[in-house]
Amino acid sequence: MNKIFETPLYPYVRSADQDETQPVRRPVVIIGAGPIGLAAAIDLAQQDVPVVVLDDNDKVSNGSRAICFAKRPLEILDRLGCGDVMVEKGVTWSVGKVFGGDSPIYGFDLLPEAGYKRPAFINLQQYYLEEYLVARVRALQAEGKDIDLRGGNRVVAIGSHTEHVTLEIETPDGPYILEAEWLIAGDGAGSPTRRMLGIDFVGRVFEDNFLIADVIMEADFPTERWFWFDPPFNRGQSALLHKQPDNVWRIDLQLGWDIDREAEKKPENVIPRLKAMLGEDAKFELEWVSIYTFQCRRMESFRHGRVLFAGDAAHQVSPFGARGANSGFEDVDNLVWKLKLVIDGLAPESLLDSYNSERTYGADENILNSTRATDFITPKSDASKALRDAVLGLAKEYDFAKSMVNSGRLARPCTYDGSVLNGADTDLPRRTRPGSTAADAPFGDGWLIDKLGGGFQLLAIDVEVPDALEVDGVAISALKLAAKGAPELAERYLGDAKGAVYLMRPDQVVAARWTEYDEAAVVAAVNTATGRAK
Repeated sequence: MNKIFETPLYPYVRSADQDETQPVRRPVVIIGAGPIGLAAAIDLAQQDVPVVVLDDNDKVSNGSRAICFAKRPLEILDRLGCGDVMVEKGVTWSVGKVFGGDSPIYGFDLLPEAGYKRPAFINLQQYYLEEYLVARVRALQAEGKDIDLRGGNRVVAIGSHTEHVTLEIETPDGPYILEAEWLIAGDGAGSPTRRMLGIDFVGRVFEDNFLIADVIMEADFPTERWFWFDPPFNRGQSALLHKQPDNVWRIDLQLGWDIDREAEKKPENVIPRLKAMLGEDAKFELEWVSIYTFQCRRMESFRHGRVLFAGDAAHQVSPFGARGANSGFEDVDNLVWKLKLVIDGLAPESLLDSYNSERTYGADENILNSTRATDFITPKSDASKALRDAVLGLAKEYDFAKSMVNSGRLARPCTYDGSVLNGADTDLPRRTRPGSTAADAPFGDGWLIDKLGGGFQLLAIDVEVPDALEVDGVAISALKLAAKGAPELAERYLGDAKGAVYLMRPDQVVAARWTEYDEAAVVAAVNTATGRAK
Protein backbone atom coordinates (compact mmCIF):
# COMPACT_ATOMS: atom_id res chain seq x y z
CA MET A 1 0.00 0.00 0.00
CA ASN A 2 1.31 3.43 -0.92
CA LYS A 3 2.34 5.22 2.28
CA ILE A 4 1.43 8.58 0.81
CA PHE A 5 -2.17 7.85 1.82
CA GLU A 6 -1.17 7.90 5.49
CA THR A 7 1.00 11.03 5.57
CA PRO A 8 -0.72 14.24 6.75
CA LEU A 9 0.20 17.00 4.30
CA TYR A 10 -1.89 19.71 5.93
CA PRO A 11 -2.40 18.66 9.58
CA TYR A 12 -4.72 20.60 11.85
CA VAL A 13 -3.21 23.77 13.29
CA ARG A 14 -5.25 26.20 15.34
CA SER A 15 -5.86 29.40 13.40
CA ALA A 16 -5.99 32.94 14.75
CA ASP A 17 -9.59 33.15 13.51
CA GLN A 18 -10.60 30.71 16.26
CA ASP A 19 -9.45 33.11 18.98
CA GLU A 20 -11.44 36.13 17.79
CA THR A 21 -14.54 37.15 19.73
CA GLN A 22 -16.42 38.00 16.53
CA PRO A 23 -16.45 35.96 13.32
CA VAL A 24 -13.69 36.94 10.91
CA ARG A 25 -14.78 37.69 7.36
CA ARG A 26 -12.54 36.40 4.55
CA PRO A 27 -12.73 37.43 0.88
CA VAL A 28 -12.88 33.85 -0.43
CA VAL A 29 -13.28 30.55 1.40
CA ILE A 30 -13.06 27.20 -0.39
CA ILE A 31 -14.53 23.99 0.98
CA GLY A 32 -12.56 20.95 -0.17
CA ALA A 33 -8.82 20.38 -0.49
CA GLY A 34 -9.11 17.99 -3.41
CA PRO A 35 -7.71 18.84 -6.85
CA ILE A 36 -10.42 21.37 -7.71
CA GLY A 37 -10.41 23.22 -4.40
CA LEU A 38 -6.61 23.41 -4.34
CA ALA A 39 -6.44 24.56 -7.96
CA ALA A 40 -8.92 27.36 -7.24
CA ALA A 41 -6.95 28.42 -4.17
CA ILE A 42 -3.67 28.51 -6.09
CA ASP A 43 -5.22 30.50 -8.93
CA LEU A 44 -6.66 33.04 -6.48
CA ALA A 45 -3.41 33.34 -4.51
CA GLN A 46 -1.39 33.89 -7.67
CA GLN A 47 -3.68 36.84 -8.38
CA ASP A 48 -3.22 38.20 -4.84
CA VAL A 49 -6.70 37.30 -3.62
CA PRO A 50 -6.54 36.08 0.02
CA VAL A 51 -8.07 32.63 0.32
CA VAL A 52 -8.81 30.02 3.00
CA VAL A 53 -9.25 26.31 2.18
CA LEU A 54 -11.16 24.12 4.64
CA ASP A 55 -11.15 20.33 4.69
CA ASP A 56 -12.01 17.80 7.36
CA ASN A 57 -9.18 15.59 6.06
CA ASP A 58 -5.44 16.25 6.36
CA LYS A 59 -3.93 14.09 3.62
CA VAL A 60 -4.28 13.08 -0.02
CA SER A 61 -7.04 10.84 -1.33
CA ASN A 62 -6.82 7.10 -0.80
CA GLY A 63 -6.44 5.40 -4.17
CA SER A 64 -5.63 6.65 -7.63
CA ARG A 65 -9.19 7.87 -8.37
CA ALA A 66 -8.89 10.30 -11.31
CA ILE A 67 -5.92 9.25 -13.44
CA CYS A 68 -6.37 10.61 -16.98
CA PHE A 69 -5.43 14.25 -17.47
CA ALA A 70 -5.96 15.80 -20.88
CA LYS A 71 -3.94 18.40 -22.77
CA ARG A 72 -6.13 21.37 -21.81
CA PRO A 73 -6.06 20.75 -18.03
CA LEU A 74 -2.29 20.25 -18.28
CA GLU A 75 -2.07 23.70 -19.87
CA ILE A 76 -4.12 25.09 -16.97
CA LEU A 77 -1.86 23.33 -14.48
CA ASP A 78 1.16 24.85 -16.24
CA ARG A 79 -0.23 28.26 -15.35
CA LEU A 80 -0.73 27.10 -11.76
CA GLY A 81 2.87 25.90 -11.52
CA CYS A 82 2.28 22.13 -11.49
CA GLY A 83 2.35 21.07 -15.15
CA ASP A 84 6.01 20.10 -15.47
CA VAL A 85 6.12 17.84 -12.41
CA MET A 86 2.92 16.10 -13.51
CA VAL A 87 4.16 15.37 -17.02
CA GLU A 88 7.56 14.24 -15.72
CA LYS A 89 5.93 11.74 -13.35
CA GLY A 90 2.96 10.75 -15.50
CA VAL A 91 2.67 8.16 -18.23
CA THR A 92 2.20 9.91 -21.57
CA TRP A 93 -0.13 8.37 -24.14
CA SER A 94 -2.27 9.25 -27.13
CA VAL A 95 -3.06 5.86 -28.74
CA GLY A 96 -6.03 3.71 -27.87
CA LYS A 97 -7.25 0.33 -29.08
CA VAL A 98 -10.74 -1.15 -29.05
CA PHE A 99 -11.33 -4.91 -28.95
CA GLY A 100 -14.40 -7.01 -29.61
CA GLY A 101 -14.08 -10.27 -27.74
CA ASP A 102 -10.34 -10.97 -27.96
CA SER A 103 -9.91 -9.47 -31.46
CA PRO A 104 -8.81 -5.90 -32.20
CA ILE A 105 -11.41 -3.71 -33.93
CA TYR A 106 -9.45 -0.51 -34.51
CA GLY A 107 -7.00 1.96 -33.00
CA PHE A 108 -6.97 5.73 -32.72
CA ASP A 109 -4.60 8.62 -32.02
CA LEU A 110 -5.93 11.49 -29.91
CA LEU A 111 -3.28 13.97 -31.08
CA PRO A 112 -2.76 13.26 -34.77
CA GLU A 113 -1.20 16.66 -35.58
CA ALA A 114 2.09 17.97 -34.19
CA GLY A 115 2.87 21.36 -32.69
CA TYR A 116 1.63 21.28 -29.08
CA LYS A 117 3.58 21.63 -25.85
CA ARG A 118 1.51 19.11 -23.93
CA PRO A 119 0.53 15.54 -24.90
CA ALA A 120 -3.01 14.40 -25.56
CA PHE A 121 -3.15 12.68 -22.16
CA ILE A 122 -1.06 11.60 -19.23
CA ASN A 123 -2.00 9.00 -16.66
CA LEU A 124 -1.14 9.95 -13.09
CA GLN A 125 -2.63 8.85 -9.79
CA GLN A 126 -4.73 11.54 -8.12
CA TYR A 127 -2.74 11.29 -4.91
CA TYR A 128 0.36 12.51 -6.74
CA LEU A 129 -1.57 15.43 -8.21
CA GLU A 130 -2.85 16.41 -4.76
CA GLU A 131 0.69 16.15 -3.34
CA TYR A 132 2.00 18.48 -6.07
CA LEU A 133 -0.83 20.95 -5.52
CA VAL A 134 -0.18 21.06 -1.77
CA ALA A 135 3.53 21.62 -2.48
CA ARG A 136 2.55 24.53 -4.73
CA VAL A 137 0.43 25.98 -1.92
CA ARG A 138 3.46 25.78 0.39
CA ALA A 139 5.63 27.48 -2.21
CA LEU A 140 3.13 30.32 -2.54
CA GLN A 141 3.01 30.68 1.23
CA ALA A 142 6.80 30.94 1.26
CA GLU A 143 6.49 33.77 -1.28
CA GLY A 144 4.20 35.62 1.13
CA LYS A 145 0.90 34.86 -0.62
CA ASP A 146 -2.16 34.85 1.64
CA ILE A 147 -3.31 31.25 1.18
CA ASP A 148 -4.36 29.30 4.26
CA LEU A 149 -4.88 25.53 4.02
CA ARG A 150 -6.69 24.26 7.11
CA GLY A 151 -6.93 20.52 7.67
CA GLY A 152 -9.19 19.13 10.36
CA ASN A 153 -11.76 21.88 9.71
CA ARG A 154 -15.17 20.36 8.99
CA VAL A 155 -17.97 22.67 7.87
CA VAL A 156 -21.19 21.58 9.55
CA ALA A 157 -23.59 24.41 8.69
CA ILE A 158 -23.84 27.16 6.08
CA GLY A 159 -25.88 30.34 6.15
CA SER A 160 -26.24 32.22 2.87
CA HIS A 161 -26.79 35.99 3.08
CA THR A 162 -26.92 38.89 0.64
CA GLU A 163 -23.41 40.17 1.37
CA HIS A 164 -21.66 37.09 2.76
CA VAL A 165 -21.82 33.42 3.70
CA THR A 166 -21.59 32.17 7.29
CA LEU A 167 -19.78 28.90 8.03
CA GLU A 168 -19.99 26.87 11.24
CA ILE A 169 -16.81 24.79 11.51
CA GLU A 170 -15.85 21.94 13.83
CA THR A 171 -12.20 21.35 14.76
CA PRO A 172 -10.27 19.23 17.31
CA ASP A 173 -10.24 22.39 19.50
CA GLY A 174 -13.97 22.95 19.23
CA PRO A 175 -16.25 24.93 16.92
CA TYR A 176 -15.85 28.41 15.46
CA ILE A 177 -17.64 30.61 12.95
CA LEU A 178 -16.09 32.07 9.81
CA GLU A 179 -17.62 34.42 7.26
CA ALA A 180 -16.83 34.54 3.56
CA GLU A 181 -17.64 37.20 1.03
CA TRP A 182 -17.56 34.41 -1.55
CA LEU A 183 -17.67 30.64 -1.02
CA ILE A 184 -16.42 28.08 -3.56
CA ALA A 185 -17.68 24.54 -3.01
CA GLY A 186 -15.17 22.04 -4.37
CA ASP A 187 -16.09 19.28 -1.97
CA GLY A 188 -16.72 16.45 -4.41
CA ALA A 189 -19.57 14.35 -5.70
CA GLY A 190 -21.11 13.88 -2.25
CA SER A 191 -20.78 17.65 -1.58
CA PRO A 192 -21.84 18.39 2.01
CA THR A 193 -22.17 22.02 0.90
CA ARG A 194 -24.80 21.09 -1.66
CA ARG A 195 -26.61 18.97 0.91
CA MET A 196 -26.55 21.70 3.60
CA LEU A 197 -28.04 24.18 1.15
CA GLY A 198 -30.74 21.69 0.17
CA ILE A 199 -29.72 21.51 -3.50
CA ASP A 200 -29.73 18.32 -5.57
CA PHE A 201 -28.58 17.07 -8.95
CA VAL A 202 -30.77 16.53 -11.98
CA GLY A 203 -29.96 13.82 -14.51
CA ARG A 204 -29.56 10.05 -14.82
CA VAL A 205 -28.13 7.23 -12.73
CA PHE A 206 -27.43 4.19 -14.92
CA GLU A 207 -28.19 0.69 -13.72
CA ASP A 208 -24.70 -0.72 -13.90
CA ASN A 209 -21.64 -1.11 -11.67
CA PHE A 210 -17.95 -1.21 -12.47
CA LEU A 211 -15.09 -2.56 -10.45
CA ILE A 212 -11.95 -0.40 -10.32
CA ALA A 213 -8.77 -2.23 -9.34
CA ASP A 214 -5.37 -0.57 -9.15
CA VAL A 215 -2.88 -3.40 -9.54
CA ILE A 216 0.88 -3.26 -8.95
CA MET A 217 2.61 -5.53 -11.45
CA GLU A 218 5.37 -5.64 -14.01
CA ALA A 219 3.83 -6.16 -17.44
CA ASP A 220 4.83 -5.62 -21.05
CA PHE A 221 1.52 -4.12 -22.20
CA PRO A 222 2.11 -1.01 -24.32
CA THR A 223 1.36 2.47 -22.99
CA GLU A 224 -2.06 2.63 -24.60
CA ARG A 225 -5.71 2.70 -23.59
CA TRP A 226 -7.21 -0.74 -24.21
CA PHE A 227 -10.96 -1.22 -24.10
CA TRP A 228 -12.79 -4.53 -24.59
CA PHE A 229 -16.41 -5.22 -25.49
CA ASP A 230 -17.47 -8.74 -24.41
CA PRO A 231 -13.95 -10.04 -23.63
CA PRO A 232 -13.50 -13.76 -22.93
CA PHE A 233 -12.48 -12.97 -19.34
CA ASN A 234 -15.66 -10.93 -18.65
CA ARG A 235 -18.34 -12.33 -20.94
CA GLY A 236 -21.26 -10.09 -21.77
CA GLN A 237 -19.58 -7.11 -20.12
CA SER A 238 -16.71 -4.70 -20.86
CA ALA A 239 -13.22 -3.96 -19.54
CA LEU A 240 -10.57 -1.24 -19.62
CA LEU A 241 -6.80 -1.28 -19.04
CA HIS A 242 -4.57 1.76 -18.40
CA LYS A 243 -0.95 2.12 -17.29
CA GLN A 244 0.02 4.45 -14.43
CA PRO A 245 3.42 5.33 -12.93
CA ASP A 246 5.20 2.98 -10.49
CA ASN A 247 4.06 -0.18 -12.31
CA VAL A 248 0.46 0.47 -11.29
CA TRP A 249 -2.22 -0.57 -13.78
CA ARG A 250 -5.83 0.58 -13.71
CA ILE A 251 -8.32 -2.13 -14.56
CA ASP A 252 -12.07 -1.47 -14.90
CA LEU A 253 -14.43 -4.44 -15.13
CA GLN A 254 -18.16 -4.12 -15.77
CA LEU A 255 -20.12 -6.11 -13.19
CA GLY A 256 -23.80 -5.48 -13.95
CA TRP A 257 -26.47 -3.96 -11.75
CA ASP A 258 -27.71 -6.61 -9.31
CA ILE A 259 -24.56 -7.17 -7.24
CA ASP A 260 -23.41 -7.13 -3.62
CA ARG A 261 -21.11 -4.09 -3.79
CA GLU A 262 -19.25 -4.81 -0.54
CA ALA A 263 -18.71 -8.46 -1.42
CA GLU A 264 -17.39 -7.60 -4.87
CA LYS A 265 -14.64 -5.42 -3.32
CA LYS A 266 -13.24 -8.26 -1.22
CA PRO A 267 -9.87 -9.60 -2.42
CA GLU A 268 -11.18 -13.17 -2.58
CA ASN A 269 -13.64 -12.02 -5.26
CA VAL A 270 -11.46 -9.42 -7.01
CA ILE A 271 -8.36 -11.59 -7.49
CA PRO A 272 -10.10 -14.39 -9.49
CA ARG A 273 -11.56 -11.76 -11.84
CA LEU A 274 -8.13 -10.26 -12.40
CA LYS A 275 -6.50 -13.65 -12.94
CA ALA A 276 -9.12 -14.47 -15.56
CA MET A 277 -7.98 -11.33 -17.39
CA LEU A 278 -4.22 -11.42 -16.74
CA GLY A 279 -3.62 -15.17 -16.53
CA GLU A 280 -3.55 -17.62 -13.66
CA ASP A 281 0.21 -17.22 -13.25
CA ALA A 282 0.13 -13.41 -13.19
CA LYS A 283 1.85 -11.90 -10.16
CA PHE A 284 0.28 -8.71 -8.88
CA GLU A 285 -0.62 -6.84 -5.73
CA LEU A 286 -3.86 -4.95 -5.12
CA GLU A 287 -3.27 -1.29 -4.26
CA TRP A 288 -6.85 0.01 -4.31
CA VAL A 289 -10.29 -1.35 -5.09
CA SER A 290 -13.58 0.49 -5.53
CA ILE A 291 -17.02 0.10 -7.11
CA TYR A 292 -18.67 2.91 -9.02
CA THR A 293 -21.99 3.48 -10.74
CA PHE A 294 -22.42 5.52 -13.91
CA GLN A 295 -24.00 8.89 -13.17
CA CYS A 296 -24.62 11.73 -15.63
CA ARG A 297 -26.03 14.56 -13.55
CA ARG A 298 -25.50 18.20 -12.65
CA MET A 299 -26.89 20.98 -10.54
CA GLU A 300 -29.40 23.17 -12.34
CA SER A 301 -27.24 26.20 -11.48
CA PHE A 302 -23.60 26.37 -10.41
CA ARG A 303 -24.14 29.74 -8.74
CA HIS A 304 -26.35 30.23 -5.71
CA GLY A 305 -25.91 33.81 -4.60
CA ARG A 306 -22.43 34.01 -3.11
CA VAL A 307 -21.89 30.25 -3.23
CA LEU A 308 -20.20 28.91 -6.37
CA PHE A 309 -19.93 25.19 -7.13
CA ALA A 310 -17.13 23.60 -9.15
CA GLY A 311 -15.95 20.13 -10.14
CA ASP A 312 -17.80 17.01 -9.02
CA ALA A 313 -19.73 19.09 -6.49
CA ALA A 314 -21.46 20.69 -9.48
CA HIS A 315 -21.59 17.87 -12.03
CA GLN A 316 -20.98 14.15 -12.41
CA VAL A 317 -20.28 12.02 -15.48
CA SER A 318 -19.32 8.41 -16.00
CA PRO A 319 -15.54 7.94 -15.92
CA PHE A 320 -15.20 6.66 -19.48
CA GLY A 321 -14.02 9.71 -21.38
CA ALA A 322 -11.97 11.29 -18.55
CA ARG A 323 -14.39 14.18 -18.16
CA GLY A 324 -14.63 14.48 -14.38
CA ALA A 325 -11.47 16.06 -13.01
CA ASN A 326 -10.59 17.54 -16.40
CA SER A 327 -13.83 19.51 -16.58
CA GLY A 328 -13.34 20.55 -12.96
CA PHE A 329 -10.07 22.28 -13.85
CA GLU A 330 -11.88 24.03 -16.68
CA ASP A 331 -14.47 25.21 -14.11
CA VAL A 332 -11.70 26.77 -12.04
CA ASP A 333 -10.09 28.32 -15.10
CA ASN A 334 -13.41 29.93 -16.04
CA LEU A 335 -14.39 31.07 -12.55
CA VAL A 336 -11.36 32.60 -10.86
CA TRP A 337 -10.57 35.46 -13.25
CA LYS A 338 -14.21 36.53 -13.13
CA LEU A 339 -14.28 36.42 -9.35
CA LYS A 340 -11.06 38.45 -9.25
CA LEU A 341 -12.60 41.19 -11.42
CA VAL A 342 -15.72 41.29 -9.23
CA ILE A 343 -13.69 41.47 -6.01
CA ASP A 344 -11.57 44.29 -7.46
CA GLY A 345 -14.68 46.22 -8.45
CA LEU A 346 -13.85 46.06 -12.16
CA ALA A 347 -16.88 43.98 -13.15
CA PRO A 348 -20.45 43.63 -11.89
CA GLU A 349 -21.44 40.60 -9.83
CA SER A 350 -23.57 39.53 -12.78
CA LEU A 351 -20.33 38.51 -14.53
CA LEU A 352 -20.45 35.42 -12.31
CA ASP A 353 -23.71 34.43 -13.98
CA SER A 354 -21.60 33.81 -17.09
CA TYR A 355 -19.61 31.26 -15.06
CA ASN A 356 -22.86 29.41 -14.56
CA SER A 357 -24.02 29.72 -18.18
CA GLU A 358 -20.66 28.78 -19.73
CA ARG A 359 -19.84 25.91 -17.42
CA THR A 360 -23.34 24.40 -17.39
CA TYR A 361 -23.02 24.50 -21.19
CA GLY A 362 -19.72 22.63 -20.83
CA ALA A 363 -21.26 20.19 -18.35
CA ASP A 364 -24.17 19.49 -20.70
CA GLU A 365 -21.73 18.71 -23.52
CA ASN A 366 -19.83 16.33 -21.24
CA ILE A 367 -23.04 14.71 -20.01
CA LEU A 368 -24.26 14.26 -23.59
CA ASN A 369 -21.04 12.53 -24.64
CA SER A 370 -20.85 10.52 -21.45
CA THR A 371 -24.47 9.40 -21.75
CA ARG A 372 -23.94 8.29 -25.35
CA ALA A 373 -20.86 6.32 -24.32
CA THR A 374 -22.68 4.73 -21.41
CA ASP A 375 -25.64 3.73 -23.59
CA PHE A 376 -23.23 2.15 -26.09
CA ILE A 377 -21.10 0.37 -23.47
CA THR A 378 -24.07 -0.85 -21.41
CA PRO A 379 -27.08 -1.30 -23.75
CA LYS A 380 -30.29 -1.76 -21.79
CA SER A 381 -32.47 -3.50 -24.39
CA ASP A 382 -32.10 -6.38 -26.82
CA ALA A 383 -32.51 -3.98 -29.75
CA SER A 384 -29.79 -1.58 -28.58
CA LYS A 385 -27.45 -4.49 -27.86
CA ALA A 386 -28.07 -5.94 -31.34
CA LEU A 387 -27.29 -2.55 -32.88
CA ARG A 388 -24.15 -2.21 -30.77
CA ASP A 389 -22.91 -5.66 -31.73
CA ALA A 390 -23.61 -4.99 -35.42
CA VAL A 391 -21.58 -1.78 -35.27
CA LEU A 392 -18.68 -3.62 -33.63
CA GLY A 393 -18.79 -6.29 -36.30
CA LEU A 394 -18.80 -3.78 -39.16
CA ALA A 395 -16.05 -1.67 -37.60
CA LYS A 396 -13.54 -4.48 -38.06
CA GLU A 397 -13.73 -4.01 -41.84
CA TYR A 398 -15.36 -0.66 -42.62
CA ASP A 399 -14.09 2.79 -41.66
CA PHE A 400 -17.57 4.37 -41.53
CA ALA A 401 -18.53 2.08 -38.62
CA LYS A 402 -15.42 2.90 -36.58
CA SER A 403 -16.73 6.39 -35.93
CA MET A 404 -19.89 4.84 -34.50
CA VAL A 405 -18.04 2.79 -31.87
CA ASN A 406 -18.18 4.60 -28.53
CA SER A 407 -15.98 3.26 -25.75
CA GLY A 408 -15.87 6.68 -24.11
CA ARG A 409 -15.14 9.63 -26.42
CA LEU A 410 -12.27 11.32 -24.63
CA ALA A 411 -12.51 14.80 -23.17
CA ARG A 412 -11.90 17.96 -25.16
CA PRO A 413 -12.58 21.52 -23.99
CA CYS A 414 -15.92 22.82 -25.14
CA THR A 415 -16.31 26.00 -27.20
CA TYR A 416 -18.61 28.58 -25.62
CA ASP A 417 -20.60 29.24 -28.78
CA GLY A 418 -23.29 31.81 -28.08
CA SER A 419 -21.76 33.02 -24.81
CA VAL A 420 -22.84 36.48 -23.70
CA LEU A 421 -19.14 37.29 -23.30
CA ASN A 422 -18.30 36.66 -26.96
CA GLY A 423 -17.50 39.71 -29.07
CA ALA A 424 -16.86 40.40 -32.72
CA ASP A 425 -15.94 37.68 -35.18
CA THR A 426 -14.64 37.70 -38.72
CA ASP A 427 -13.50 35.35 -41.48
CA LEU A 428 -10.68 33.52 -39.72
CA PRO A 429 -10.15 29.79 -38.92
CA ARG A 430 -13.19 28.27 -37.22
CA ARG A 431 -11.10 26.41 -34.65
CA THR A 432 -10.08 29.71 -32.99
CA ARG A 433 -13.46 31.46 -33.11
CA PRO A 434 -14.78 33.43 -30.09
CA GLY A 435 -15.56 31.11 -27.21
CA SER A 436 -12.83 28.63 -28.13
CA THR A 437 -9.75 27.82 -26.09
CA ALA A 438 -6.49 29.06 -27.58
CA ALA A 439 -4.84 26.53 -29.86
CA ASP A 440 -1.21 26.07 -28.92
CA ALA A 441 1.55 26.39 -31.51
CA PRO A 442 5.37 26.34 -31.43
CA PHE A 443 6.88 29.79 -31.61
CA GLY A 444 10.58 30.58 -31.57
CA ASP A 445 12.14 28.38 -28.92
CA GLY A 446 8.91 28.13 -26.91
CA TRP A 447 5.16 27.74 -27.10
CA LEU A 448 2.31 30.13 -27.71
CA ILE A 449 0.29 28.76 -24.80
CA ASP A 450 3.00 29.84 -22.35
CA LYS A 451 2.76 33.43 -23.59
CA LEU A 452 -0.99 33.64 -22.99
CA GLY A 453 -3.03 33.74 -19.82
CA GLY A 454 -3.36 35.59 -16.53
CA GLY A 455 -4.94 38.73 -17.96
CA PHE A 456 -6.59 40.20 -21.02
CA GLN A 457 -4.27 40.25 -24.03
CA LEU A 458 -4.22 41.32 -27.64
CA LEU A 459 -2.65 38.58 -29.72
CA ALA A 460 -1.55 40.44 -32.84
CA ILE A 461 -0.21 38.46 -35.79
CA ASP A 462 1.31 40.62 -38.52
CA VAL A 463 -0.83 43.58 -37.38
CA GLU A 464 0.47 46.63 -35.52
CA VAL A 465 -1.23 47.26 -32.16
CA PRO A 466 -0.35 49.36 -29.06
CA ASP A 467 2.01 47.80 -26.52
CA ALA A 468 -0.67 48.14 -23.83
CA LEU A 469 -4.19 49.44 -23.36
CA GLU A 470 -6.45 50.12 -20.39
CA VAL A 471 -10.24 50.02 -20.49
CA ASP A 472 -11.82 51.46 -17.33
CA GLY A 473 -9.23 49.86 -15.07
CA VAL A 474 -8.87 46.59 -16.99
CA ALA A 475 -5.32 46.28 -18.33
CA ILE A 476 -4.74 44.71 -21.73
CA SER A 477 -1.22 43.71 -22.72
CA ALA A 478 -0.11 42.95 -26.26
CA LEU A 479 1.64 39.90 -27.68
CA LYS A 480 2.96 40.75 -31.15
CA LEU A 481 3.96 37.86 -33.37
CA ALA A 482 4.90 37.29 -37.00
CA ALA A 483 3.52 34.34 -38.93
CA LYS A 484 6.65 33.93 -41.05
CA GLY A 485 8.46 30.77 -40.02
CA ALA A 486 5.54 29.69 -37.79
CA PRO A 487 3.31 27.53 -40.02
CA GLU A 488 1.22 26.07 -37.19
CA LEU A 489 0.50 29.56 -35.84
CA ALA A 490 -0.53 30.77 -39.29
CA GLU A 491 -2.71 27.75 -39.97
CA ARG A 492 -4.51 27.92 -36.61
CA TYR A 493 -4.99 31.69 -36.36
CA LEU A 494 -4.75 33.22 -39.84
CA GLY A 495 -5.94 30.78 -42.44
CA ASP A 496 -5.97 32.78 -45.66
CA ALA A 497 -5.88 36.18 -43.90
CA LYS A 498 -2.79 38.38 -44.05
CA GLY A 499 -3.06 39.34 -40.39
CA ALA A 500 -5.27 39.02 -37.32
CA VAL A 501 -5.91 40.55 -33.91
CA TYR A 502 -7.36 38.34 -31.16
CA LEU A 503 -8.66 39.56 -27.80
CA MET A 504 -7.81 36.78 -25.36
CA ARG A 505 -9.51 36.33 -22.00
CA PRO A 506 -7.44 35.57 -18.88
CA ASP A 507 -8.45 31.89 -19.20
CA GLN A 508 -6.88 31.66 -22.70
CA VAL A 509 -10.31 31.73 -24.37
CA VAL A 510 -10.85 33.86 -27.46
CA ALA A 511 -13.16 36.80 -26.66
CA ALA A 512 -13.21 38.51 -30.08
CA ARG A 513 -11.11 38.75 -33.24
CA TRP A 514 -10.53 40.97 -36.26
CA THR A 515 -8.29 41.12 -39.32
CA GLU A 516 -7.14 44.65 -38.42
CA TYR A 517 -6.81 46.76 -35.29
CA ASP A 518 -9.66 49.06 -34.26
CA GLU A 519 -9.36 50.52 -30.76
CA ALA A 520 -13.07 51.28 -30.40
CA ALA A 521 -13.91 47.70 -31.36
CA VAL A 522 -11.41 46.37 -28.82
CA VAL A 523 -12.86 48.57 -26.06
CA ALA A 524 -16.36 47.31 -26.88
CA ALA A 525 -15.17 43.69 -26.81
CA VAL A 526 -13.44 44.17 -23.44
CA ASN A 527 -16.63 45.60 -21.97
CA THR A 528 -18.59 42.67 -23.36
CA ALA A 529 -16.09 40.11 -22.01
CA THR A 530 -16.19 41.67 -18.52
CA GLY A 531 -19.98 41.87 -18.38
CA ARG A 532 -19.93 45.67 -18.46
CA ALA A 533 -21.55 46.19 -21.86
CA LYS A 534 -24.73 48.23 -21.67
